[in-house]
Amino acid sequence: VPPVRHRRVLILGYRAVGKTSLAHQFVEGKFVECYEPTVESTYNKMMVVGKNEFQLQLVDTAGQDEYTILPHSFVIGIHGYVLVYSVTSLRSFQVVKTLHNKLYESRGKTRMPVVLVGNKADLALQSWEVRTDEGKKLAESWGAIFLESSAKESQVTQGIFMKIIEEIDREDNSYGRSTSCRLM
Repeated sequence: VPPVRHRRVLILGYRAVGKTSLAHQFVEGKFVECYEPTVESTYNKMMVVGKNEFQLQLVDTAGQDEYTILPHSFVIGIHGYVLVYSVTSLRSFQVVKTLHNKLYESRGKTRMPVVLVGNKADLALQSWEVRTDEGKKLAESWGAIFLESSAKESQVTQGIFMKIIEEIDREDNSYGRSTSCRLM
C-alpha cells in the first residue's frame, strides 16, 4: 500500500468571493449561507486520486487585496494554490491577477500548481462582470487549470480539489508512476 501523501493547499482571493464556502462544501458537503469573515482556517480531508491516498490540508485565508503583503507562510510548505474570484466582480478578478504575480515572484518565479476558480457561476448571467473566456485566457497565460463553480454545487467543488492534487502531482512528476531518484 503506498504511503499517504500530505498536500497543503492555499485558497486565496479577494473578500467575499466564496473561498470559505468552497472549503466548507468540499470538506463537509454543505453550503454555508452566512458566516463571519475568515481570519485563517485550516481544514483536513482524506482524498483518493488515482491509486494514491492524500491527506489534504486546506488553508482558507482571509480576503486579500492588491496591497496585501503575502506572508512567508503563503509560500513555504505550500504545494498548490486555488485562486478564487467571483464572476460577478471585476475587482476580484483583478486582485487575483495581482496575487498570482506576488506568489510567482515570492516563489522565485518557478512554475506553481494553480487552479483558477471563477466562483458564483450559479448567479444570473446579467450580473456577471467577468466572462468565461476571460477566466480561461488568464489561466492559460499562467499554465493553470480553469474552472467555473458555485460553492452550492458539491460536484464542481470536489473537482476543484481533485484538479489541484493532480496539478501538484504532475509538478512532482509522480502522478500515476513510481518515483525514482534523479541526479540534478
